[in-house]
Amino acid sequence: VQLQASGGGSVQIGGSLRLSCVASGEAFGSYAVGWFRQPPGKEREFVAVISWSGGITLYHDSVKGRFTVSRDNAKDVAFLQMNNLSPEDTAVYFCAAGIPHSTTANTYKYWGQGTQVTVSS
Repeated sequence: VQLQASGGGSVQIGGSLRLSCVASGEAFGSYAVGWFRQPPGKEREFVAVISWSGGITLYHDSVKGRFTVSRDNAKDVAFLQMNNLSPEDTAVYFCAAGIPHSTTANTYKYWGQGTQVTVSS
């Protein structure tokens, strides 16, 4: 599976962005999709994950209530809707595909390139 993440950009505090993760290659619908981020100077961290069917979603506590992960298997795409953004959300965001739905980065087999999200006042 090849993954292409996009949708990052610069926004003001309280703004919103929607990241997309478009897949090609193997059956995208067989994989869970995880979103991770790497803030400047920090380790990569889990953000959210959606199971292959979309029936299970998990979020890091810091984004609960603000971020929503979704997917459209018919179009081989997953999304991360990010609302009420704060400077602490500034990071490079990555999507990944793997089995099963996991919060641990090293369980994911396929990774997209990152997309930069910058939140400023």
